[in-house]
Amino acid sequence: MTSTLRLEWQVQTIVAMPPRRFGRSLHAVWLSALALAASPACNEAGAEEVHLRLALVVPSATAPAPVVEPGAHPADDRVNPEALADEKRTQKKPGQNMNWVPKEFAGNMAKWKDTGLYVDGKPVGFFNWGELPIGLKTSWLRDRVSADKDAGTSQPGWKYARKRFYKFTDYFQAVGLDLHKIKEVHVYSAHETQTLIVPGKELLTPAADGFYFWFGSNTSGKAIPHIQGKFGNGRVGDKISSVMVYVNKKPPTLVDGEGMFLDGVRQSGVPYYGEPVRGGIRVYLDDKLATIIKRQDLDPKLAIGKNADGDPEWRLADFFKSHGVDTRHVVEMWVIRAEKRSEKYGKPELDKLIFQAGSQSRGGIYLGDNQVLANAIALHTRHLKPSEMPIPQQDDE
Repeated sequence: MTSTLRLEWQVQTIVAMPPRRFGRSLHAVWLSALALAASPACNEAGAEEVHLRLALVVPSATAPAPVVEPGAHPADDRVNPEALADEKRTQKKPGQNMNWVPKEFAGNMAKWKDTGLYVDGKPVGFFNWGELPIGLKTSWLRDRVSADKDAGTSQPGWKYARKRFYKFTDYFQAVGLDLHKIKEVHVYSAHETQTLIVPGKELLTPAADGFYFWFGSNTSGKAIPHIQGKFGNGRVGDKISSVMVYVNKKPPTLVDGEGMFLDGVRQSGVPYYGEPVRGGIRVYLDDKLATIIKRQDLDPKLAIGKNADGDPEWRLADFFKSHGVDTRHVVEMWVIRAEKRSEKYGKPELDKLIFQAGSQSRGGIYLGDNQVLANAIALHTRHLKPSEMPIPQQDDE
């Protein structure tokens, strides 16, 4: 290829480039042109003078249109899907599930959106403040938080407040686990290689008191892990994506730089289970996960009718029975919405309740004639005391 042809090819290339990348590429090509012009180029005929000739380039009919608008686009790997999902969460509508993530923003760690507790691969509970076991004790820390500062004053811009936190050992016992039988605990973070691995014997030591979690907004947001001193393998991430507890089954092994392996097989999901649980309306019976209502899994043939909008309706008690949830001894049912226990129903009401799961009930179902939105449901075989209710206090952030 002669010098003239090389320059012609480069000029053709920049003519076909998208406008937003044209500037830097043109600069580089002209530098190349100057360099070639400064040194004689040789071919079979000997030295020749370099001439720069612009060539007209006409794109083919099937060529993709250049992206000229500024901002992120699907091919830009600098886009963080989880950051976009977080932004969408802040734009939620009243009554909408705070943890709902639009499908178009799902990616990367999105399958771990719901922070679950899995025991030997079985889902047992989830780390949402409103879904914590009613018997889980709250611990408190004195923490510095931001505060308004008046202009022209020496106010520090912070204040002391109480911070809620929960010990993992208390949580495990609240869902019925025997600490003496736990082999290992794996706390996954956003990066699997940062998994915190805690041998069961360490859960029985005083150091386990410093092994706890809290929530980013005290009574909402993602669960954040914490350890003190040398505990487990010492690795702790910014947020918890899932917690695995192994009692009877063999725990996987963490391979540095790669991830979790079980008998030489890479574990990209929940060991002994598969893809992590995501979405749906979780139903708890005495603090333990009993079933999950998912709109796409509801059988229209089992619907008892349709509401005014044409959405099918199901009887809640029938759904529980068909999914093995024994409600014979249930005395009250609580609706969990926006991380709070909102409405209470007695057993007679529960037996009559119908529900809809229309496309507009994002992240929840509608109960009864009053269309009460439920993001989760808690069933109890005893009456709860007012002192047991998880109610945010004035100094909660």
